Amino acid sequence: MRLNQNTLLLGKKVVLVPYTSEHVPRYHEWMKSEELQRLTASEPLTLEQEYAMQRSWREDADKCNFIVLDAEKWLAQSGTSEESCMAGDVNLFLTDLGDPSLGEIEVMIAEPSCRGQGLGTEAVLMMMLYGGDAQTDDE
Repeated sequence: MRLNQNTLLLGKKVVLVPYTSEHVPRYHEWMKSEELQRLTASEPLTLEQEYAMQRSWREDADKCNFIVLDAEKWLAQSGTSEESCMAGDVNLFLTDLGDPSLGEIEVMIAEPSCRGQGLGTEAVLMMMLYGGDAQTDDE
């Protein structure tokens, strides 16, 4: 979704940034995990397919995707690459384009060292607020 292409959301534990081609290699490595494939009901993709999926998600009007960064790592030093701080992703899928108040949110904390720390909870709450604000802005 292009709506969030220049958006950065800063929380206490996470930073949400738009899913860009910079993130694809790390995301692709995560999705090679059979456990994550099972938990997300995903099929393995080639790296080229993963890049195509990222471009598709950016263009789709019914999807809003953010990469979840570990805020502590991201804020620790300037110049830290987003890829080195990636923890997972959070997605908002609009289920009825005629009614933007209807949708579903999915979160994946793919990085094992980042699990169990509340990053997923904060990412979902931030996405709910962002989605609600975006809907209010459209009215």
